[in-house]
This record gives sequence, structure tokens and C-alpha cells, in this order.
Amino acid sequence: MAEAMTGTTADALHGPYAGLDLDALVDWPVVRAWLYWGMFWLMVAPTVGATISGMFNYPDYLGTHLALTFGRLRPVHVNGVIMGAFSGLFIGECYYLVPRLCGVRVAFNRYGVLVAWVWNVFLAAGLFSLPLGYNHGLEAGELPLLAEIPIFFCTVIATLQFLTTIGRRLDPSLYVALWYLIGAFVWTSLNLVLGSFILPYTISGINSAAFHGLYIHYIVGLWITPAGYVLIYYFLPLSVRNPLYAHKLSLVGFWSLALFYPFVGIHHYLYSPIADWAETLAIITSMFLIIPVWTVLVNFFGTVKGRWREFGPNLPAKFLIMGSLMYLFGCFQGSVEALRSIQQPTHFTDFVISHSHLTVFGTFVVWAMGGLLYLWPRMCGRELWSFKLGNWSFWLITSGISIMGLVLSAGGLQQGFQWMNGTEWVDTVVQMRAYWLVRTLAGISMDTGMSLLIINLMMTALNRSATAIGFRPENGAPNGLAALPAGGHAR
Repeated sequence: MAEAMTGTTADALHGPYAGLDLDALVDWPVVRAWLYWGMFWLMVAPTVGATISGMFNYPDYLGTHLALTFGRLRPVHVNGVIMGAFSGLFIGECYYLVPRLCGVRVAFNRYGVLVAWVWNVFLAAGLFSLPLGYNHGLEAGELPLLAEIPIFFCTVIATLQFLTTIGRRLDPSLYVALWYLIGAFVWTSLNLVLGSFILPYTISGINSAAFHGLYIHYIVGLWITPAGYVLIYYFLPLSVRNPLYAHKLSLVGFWSLALFYPFVGIHHYLYSPIADWAETLAIITSMFLIIPVWTVLVNFFGTVKGRWREFGPNLPAKFLIMGSLMYLFGCFQGSVEALRSIQQPTHFTDFVISHSHLTVFGTFVVWAMGGLLYLWPRMCGRELWSFKLGNWSFWLITSGISIMGLVLSAGGLQQGFQWMNGTEWVDTVVQMRAYWLVRTLAGISMDTGMSLLIINLMMTALNRSATAIGFRPENGAPNGLAALPAGGHAR
């Protein structure tokens, strides 16, 4: 394990990065464009989710217009969170960390702002069209072609930018965050071809269900998951000022994810007409996913060893570690529900919804917010406007997602066992009303926490009188923490 090297300027760097001002390599307008869009979607998409969750208890409270029904609005929530909030923050943070890890500017950087606007403007058009009935009918792939085609080309352009930059890096060694970044963008560029241009038009029947299982799990496991690993492997060592616990262990996680995740997609289609061997393969690989989960968790908690007492005032680290705890619970839940004996009472219940919220939001969106909290003050050149408000955001989000995960798991198990015992479906709905009300209140708590977070960040950007952290007026770039190698290099 490499010794931690600390410093506040790039002059502390050794080797091929000696004397480099890494912050000067960052294209700040591109980073800002992506982060502003990501924060916009972070305000909009979860609010839609909290709004429509009230329909479980009060089905007509938004009216009876077709565009305001649950089936029309839920895809807005799902795609807005995945392609807007998470992807916007992740890609913006990539434009910050890639040049710092590679020692060179991002290739073709003049296209960065344009790509950000094209992605998000067409995403907004696609989300607006969903309530009007333009829908591909594939979960997490509902967006119409008017949005999917531009997003696909933007993904390809960003992939070429990052791959070219990594190919030009000064240091021949490759920090683990870059391994996962390469995988996330390459895998997703290929997966978007399947979900946008092949699956909706050329595959039908039970084969469509099987390939859709692959597509949606590639979105989660080969985009969101490695993207989240990029963020925590980069920002956690920096935020706690400790080296990464084990670089080799992180590579075990990478290759086990690449080997096992492509086969798990059918584990939601057990007891279906899909071939039994395919279902069994999905079960086996789902259990093997415990390997990458445990490798990253051991790495994360090993990295913060000796730093737990400093967590109180360290908001980025608190978000990153909270997300890791949610990852532990969510992935354990996901693996065991792939077993036939467990899926029998959990299939089609809120237990599955609990799993998706604990992982997609509780883990990966929270990790993106942790990276945002680390990066934003350095981009603005001043301290966070209000630590107290940031702490309120943390606890509102943490309590909200924890309560949501708990009540959806408990309610889902009750649903499933009632169905197995032959209870009438309508009677089970009545039993779920209390769980759904708590779910809505938990969603409101999460939404409030995120709103306070965005307010805090906006005030940070506007508060000119705040304490500076290395801001240099001559070029407008912050000179934050320049280097902290982590079992490789995390700069």
C-alpha cells in the first residue's frame, strides 16, 4: 500500500506529475455545465417520484388526466434520476478527475459544453414527451428516439474524449477509478445500441423479456455501478486523506463485476417461460456478485481506518460512507432475492422496489452527491456556505432512504406471503396503505434534504465573502488539494 502523500499544491507531486498544476488542466466551464444540469435534475426527478408515490394512497389527487397518471409519470422519475441526476453529476465529476489522474487536459474539450447541453436538452424533451404517451415500453428505456439518439451520440463522444485522454496520460500506471470509467462508458455505449435501436424493434415475445432483463441490468450494473465506483474510489481517499486500502483488491472487484454482471439480467424472470438453464445461470452469477460487493466494501472501510473520529465535520466522507452502508444492505438484498425460494414471496412486491431505491439512490446518487460536495467548494474557490445546512441535508436524506428501504422491505414481504396464502389482491392493497404513506413521507424527507443541499451549493457559489480555499483570481481556477495517492494515484 502506498504511503499517503499530502500537500496543497501540485509542487508536492513526484514523478511525471512533478511541477504540474493539475487544477489548471481541468476545463471548468465543462464541469460547471454538467454539474448545474445534474443539480437541476436532482431537484426535479426525485420530486416527481415523491409526488407520484402519494397516488398509492390517494389515486386521483393529481386529477384524472391521462398525462398525470402513475404509469405516465413514473418513467419521468426513473429516467430523470438515472440519465439526468446521476449521469449529469457523474459525467461532470469525470471531467474533473480524469485530467487530474492523467496529467493532461481532456481531449477535444471544446465539445464538452455542447455535449452537456445536447444531452440534457434532448433528455428534457424526452421526459416531457413521456406523459404524452411517447414510450418505448421498456423499463429504464422508455425514452423516445428523439432523446435516445442524441444521448447515444453524446455518450460515444464522451467515451472517445476520456479514452483518448487516458491514452495520452503521463503516468503509465492506471488508477482503479480509470479502469471503472473505461468499463462504464464502453459497456454503456454498446448497451444503448441494444436498448435504443435493436430491442424495441426486432425482438418480441419471451425473448424480448429476456433481453430486456439484460438491458436494464446493464444500465444498473455496467453504467451506474462502475460509475459509482469511479466516484468513491476517487473522492473517498481524498476526502478522508488516507491512501486506498488495497489497489489489487479493487482490480479483483473490477474483473469480477465484468465477468459476472452480464449474466444476471434474467434473475427477475424466475418461474417464467425463459429457459431454465438461463434462469439458473442468472441465479449463480447473482450470488457471485457478492465478490465485487465485498471487495469494494472492504476497500472503502479499510481506507477510512483511523479516520472515523474526523467524520463529524467531513460532509463528503459522510455521504460516501453512508452510501457504502446502503450498498451493503441493498446488494445483499439483491443477491438473496435472486434465489428461487426467496423470490417466490418477493416477486412483483415492494421488496424489489426497496432494493432498487437502496442501491440506485441510496448508494450511487448519494455517492455522486458526496463527490459534488467535495468538488463544488473547490470549483467555487470558497468554503461551503453552511455546514449546518449540509448536515441537515445529510440526515434528512439518510433517514428518508433508511425508512423507505425498511418499510418497503417489510411491506413487500407481507404482500408476498399474503399472495402465497391466497389472500385476495384487493385485500392486500388495503394492508399496504400504511406502508405506502410512510414511504411517501420518507420520499418527502429525501426530497427536502436534496433541496437544502442545492440551496447550500448555490449560496456557496454566490457568497463572495466566504473564506477562500486557494482561489486564484488571475485564472479563476481553485487550487484545492492537489495530490493524495491511494494505493496507486488519486490526485
